[in-house]
Amino acid sequence: MKKLRTTSVAAALLTVPLMAGCAPATLPADPASGLARFHDQSIGWVACEDQELANSGTECATVTVPLDYAAPDGKTITVAISRIASTDPSQRRGILQTNPGGPGGRGLGLPAILRSGMTPEVAAAYDVIGMDTRGLGKSTPVDCGVPQMSWMRSAGADREGFDENVARAKEAADRCWEKYPDILPHINTQNIARDIDVIRAAMGESETSFLGWSYGTFLGATYSQMFPDRIDRLVLDSAPDPAKYGITMFKDMAAANEKAIDDFAAWASSRDNRYRLGSTSTEVRHGIEMLISDAATKPIPVGGHMLDDHVLPFLMYVNGVSDLQADNETFAQVLVQLRDLAHGENVELHPMLAGLVQAWFMTELGTGPDYSATLAIICGDVTMPSDPEWYWDEIQRHRRDQPIFAGVHNTITPCSFWREAPPMPITIDNAVPALQIQAVGDTRTTYEEGLGMHAAMKGSRLVTLPGRIHAVFPTYGNQCANSAVNDYLLDGKLPGRDMFCE
Repeated sequence: MKKLRTTSVAAALLTVPLMAGCAPATLPADPASGLARFHDQSIGWVACEDQELANSGTECATVTVPLDYAAPDGKTITVAISRIASTDPSQRRGILQTNPGGPGGRGLGLPAILRSGMTPEVAAAYDVIGMDTRGLGKSTPVDCGVPQMSWMRSAGADREGFDENVARAKEAADRCWEKYPDILPHINTQNIARDIDVIRAAMGESETSFLGWSYGTFLGATYSQMFPDRIDRLVLDSAPDPAKYGITMFKDMAAANEKAIDDFAAWASSRDNRYRLGSTSTEVRHGIEMLISDAATKPIPVGGHMLDDHVLPFLMYVNGVSDLQADNETFAQVLVQLRDLAHGENVELHPMLAGLVQAWFMTELGTGPDYSATLAIICGDVTMPSDPEWYWDEIQRHRRDQPIFAGVHNTITPCSFWREAPPMPITIDNAVPALQIQAVGDTRTTYEEGLGMHAAMKGSRLVTLPGRIHAVFPTYGNQCANSAVNDYLLDGKLPGRDMFCE
């Protein structure tokens, strides 16, 4: 990930989602619904406190929004936003709001990343706006005090490990509800979409453009469903199927991640003289599986922590997200270090390995609050099966075809113990024009999932590209896809038909 990209655990989750339909949400955001004072607020842009953001030319501000949009005269919260202004006010078209995914990915640094891939003409056309969504980062954050991740923890090989997952999931949900009983019911995608509309109005814009990665595409699609007349241009980069947002999508990731391991194994086997991970794909995969299974009885000491068979699959999940040469090299280096550490050798930890261990155990990086926001949004959006036996049966059913990830993508989550049902879901079904970018090998929002979004967004055009990547524009470096985004943002014209980038 690039330096300014999301640094939270949510960036590793990158969308975990279910959603079935009903009518569009009520509470339209207009002055008649009591939102005039929020729409009319002034925004004071100042230099960001974060020096890295400030150095990138990003400005920061806060916007006040209702905690409960059904009671706009009640309690308020603040939402942190960021801006990289148009390079030429005379050519400015409007604002481009953004979201990096997660949910629970911090978004104040995203404008700088997106600006790096924009043509000069597009950079002049938009103020690019970032946001930490409600409950996250600088936006009245929630911190449930969860000591380490429970969501991505593999159930391991036996029932004891699964039962521990159940206990951890319940503990995480209980901690959140005991601390934030009045806040959690209002942290969900529908309210985040309403926050986006308040930001639009407070910036004096009659319309907004929007670009989202991953979960951000679900947020953008939700906004287009709730406020179709307020969308200018909409870019959906690496989208889930909105009808599967929830546990179904999470389960769909497992097969894609197993394939990513196979693809990496083929890459590494051709470089056995360098990494010594195996001279065939089968040998490389076997080595990864043995590293995990051996850690069940002999955990690997890393950075003061012990990595066992419950934690190691998370490292494989994160490292397998991209097929870029540099990312494959990083994955190989992490595996070599894990192998050496398992053999008792001392190594200077690769930054990726050190960062992932810190993220998992929520040390130094401050990822605990971000993980809390992830739980609050997902569990506030959808209902997931509550019977632990359902998850145990799913794990057993997939042991053979998902040897690494069956225990990760089929296990129970804190949402199973959420104390309040989410709001009535919204069916994504509209003809708002949108440009959708989707990679065939995406391990987070699989290509098949993306086709579901394409079908739901009937006015969309789909740009398909080969390869394994999640969040394409602009960092993957595919010129065809990058040009499609820039051209659309500049002239507003979608391709005449779906297209494939070589």
